[in-house]
Amino acid sequence: MKHVVIGTLAHVDAGKTTLSESMLYLSGSIRKLGRVDHGDAFLDYDKQERSRGITIFSKQAICQWKDIEFTLLDTPGHVDFSSEMERTLQILDYAILIINGVDGVQTHTETIWKLLEHYQIPVFIFINKMDTAYLTKEVLLTELRKRLDERCIDFTAPSDEMMEQAAMCDDELLEDYMEHTIINKSLLLAKIHERKVFPCYFGSALKRQGIETFLDGLSEFIVMHDYPEEFGAKVYKITRDENGNKLAHMKITGGSLKVKAKLIESEKVDQIRKYSGSKFTVVNEAIAGEVCAVKGLQNVYAGEGLGFEKKSEKPLLSSYMNYRMQLPEGCDAFTMLRNLKQLGEEDPQLHITYNERLKEIRVQMMGEIQTEILKNIISNRFNVDVSFDHGAISYRETILEPVEGVGHYEPLRHYAEVHLLLEPGDEGSGIQIASACPEDELDRHWQRLILSHLEEKEHLGVLTGSPITDMKITLLSGRAHQKHTEGGDFREATYRAVRQGLKSAKSIVLEPYFKFKLEVPTEYLSRAVFDVEQMNGSFVIDDTVNEMTVLSGSAPVAKMQNYQSDLVAYTKGKGKLACVMEGYKPCQNQDVIIAEAGYDSETDIDNPTGSIFCSHGAGYFVPWHEVKKQMHVTTSYSKTEKRQQSAPTKEMKKLNDEDLDAIFIKTYGPGKRRLENNSKKAKEESVQGLLASVKRRPLCYLIDGYNIIHSWPELKELAADNLDAARSRLMQLMGDFQGYKQCLLILVFDAYKVSEGVGQMFKDHSIFVVYTDQAQTADMYIERATHKLSSDYRVVVATSDAMEQLIVSGQGAHRMSSRELLLEVEGLRKRRQQEFEESQRKGYNQPLEKIRDLYNDELKKSD
Repeated sequence: MKHVVIGTLAHVDAGKTTLSESMLYLSGSIRKLGRVDHGDAFLDYDKQERSRGITIFSKQAICQWKDIEFTLLDTPGHVDFSSEMERTLQILDYAILIINGVDGVQTHTETIWKLLEHYQIPVFIFINKMDTAYLTKEVLLTELRKRLDERCIDFTAPSDEMMEQAAMCDDELLEDYMEHTIINKSLLLAKIHERKVFPCYFGSALKRQGIETFLDGLSEFIVMHDYPEEFGAKVYKITRDENGNKLAHMKITGGSLKVKAKLIESEKVDQIRKYSGSKFTVVNEAIAGEVCAVKGLQNVYAGEGLGFEKKSEKPLLSSYMNYRMQLPEGCDAFTMLRNLKQLGEEDPQLHITYNERLKEIRVQMMGEIQTEILKNIISNRFNVDVSFDHGAISYRETILEPVEGVGHYEPLRHYAEVHLLLEPGDEGSGIQIASACPEDELDRHWQRLILSHLEEKEHLGVLTGSPITDMKITLLSGRAHQKHTEGGDFREATYRAVRQGLKSAKSIVLEPYFKFKLEVPTEYLSRAVFDVEQMNGSFVIDDTVNEMTVLSGSAPVAKMQNYQSDLVAYTKGKGKLACVMEGYKPCQNQDVIIAEAGYDSETDIDNPTGSIFCSHGAGYFVPWHEVKKQMHVTTSYSKTEKRQQSAPTKEMKKLNDEDLDAIFIKTYGPGKRRLENNSKKAKEESVQGLLASVKRRPLCYLIDGYNIIHSWPELKELAADNLDAARSRLMQLMGDFQGYKQCLLILVFDAYKVSEGVGQMFKDHSIFVVYTDQAQTADMYIERATHKLSSDYRVVVATSDAMEQLIVSGQGAHRMSSRELLLEVEGLRKRRQQEFEESQRKGYNQPLEKIRDLYNDELKKSD
């Protein structure tokens, strides 16, 4: 059986779900034909979908026609849920674009077409509602060719006519047609798959007219994809079933997936489901080309690639409105943040964040309907009635000229320096990451770490604190120290390099723009033109038919978002306005927006602009404008060469480890690094880059035990055979780590994975070990402990749980990923081994001799 994944896409009310319903009914997949307006459609089974009569969530159904099994994915058509639609595109083999024959091509239809072009998905077009359309096939085809693509061909026309039209779409097709007066079918199939030809069909989904012809065309002109034997899969969606189980919806793109297979961090596939509507069948294996939902994977995310697949690219469509969530009295913000983690997994485009300065939870959404839907979901799932404010425009920032950004991080016994080239990118290009740093200047694993730090975070601009975009960031150079560099050092240096570069560059604010289509009675044309010009928009007059004039153009969202009510008022209900998000462009009133934002980049302690250097055993803060004077590596790059064609040139002042040792000796003094650990100066470091040298509070590490076990290769391997052994080994490692750090260290384990000892805490040598209560997770315990300890300790939370990191950072804790902790522990091991080998070379063969000599040295110093 051949498997094809095909999606239905359309502007709202084009009849997309009705077409899916008819295809399922005629193929025998469903026995009863439902209707959207009756609230009984097979694929719109969610309560909110049935009450509103729109598709909100993408759904899956399976139908068979002739020798092909179609996995049909029905996507939302409303603009507010475009992100749900775009996530589905990345797993489609083909797409069905439905056009409303009454209204023709809409503005949102053009947006969908651009997305299909971006993801290079071959398209079949179905022009629906031909039973009520007053426009002829010829008129509709002309509009399709004008507004979408001139290669839209009527495949319901007689064969000779269809072949003749198709031949004009491609040189190979034309050559074949001229030679044989007919087009070879395999060549035609290939050209459809290559998006050189777009077959068009006409009919009525509601009355099932032309549906069988359309299904025959799909089965005849679709090319089967060849999949590799190696396993691969794309996760495109995260949901939860009625029991709260997390489901990862994915397409198998190579090999097969079987139950009990290990995929991520030793997690096993508990169950494989094949959905059709709200029902599913449980299978033991899913093969390449199939779409399934997998239960048992807790750490996957939408857009993740499994096996040989890479993670999905960043979506093109994004929310342009930022809403402040208003919680009911008595509702804890951090508890709500933890609950919202589920919704953030299901729709990453919500961008749920917590503003520590304003003590606010903020969510990005497309519009009012999505806002209402989200309120209902939160109420039903978490039993909390929240509300949202009217929303604010979500701005972006970019730069106008290339600039080099430098970040340096060198508190006591740490070292990292990063040099980045920041360049303005094309409009809508987002953030592009690259490296032009030779490996003989910085090891590959450090380069990879820097690039991952650039990708892992939404970096903020320095004018309004808005995310940066349309920028290329290239790693020019960097420097590590063999003994003193740890993973977290490069994270700090990288973040600071971005911010230092932004402070050095000429930045501008970007605002979102609508692409609009405005239809007004001709008598009100002058008023419409005046309004658009007042909005600082641009336009062209498309057409004038039956005393109605159509204008199309673009205008700032901030000016046009409330224009609909004015339009209806002055045209007495005859005017029509359709808007879709076009992208971000330079802000028209930048000074006003900056003043309203009230953002001060120098007081943003989470995003420092300066760097940390070290002198006399203590770190000190260097402002961004003085960093380049003290950096240890110098680079230069050519501004005359074209940035797209060549990498920047570099002239390096190379420092070997002996040179860096000299720096440390000059800073700390010869042979005093370890002894100074007990001195007053060694306990002084810079706090978030704001104070030069202050007395620090004692250090406390809170470690998420199972998160670490499932992240470290050594412990994962142990846990696969014996979880108790993995726990014991982690306790041993943390005991050694605590002895080095001289800190309070609390290791937390979830209760549900231990058979006894639930809800207890005990001391294991120098560390504290906690097994939580049965009703409490490690995350919950760590959040509570962070809140209680943060006033007396500098709390560091080690976990790779992104939402947990967000919550604890809101309480003032420092975040550390499991990988960064591993790098620090491994660095400690290497240093201890090097110290031992050095002592052996110096003749310290007996422990008592070493103690004696160290004691004598101390006596000499006291004299």
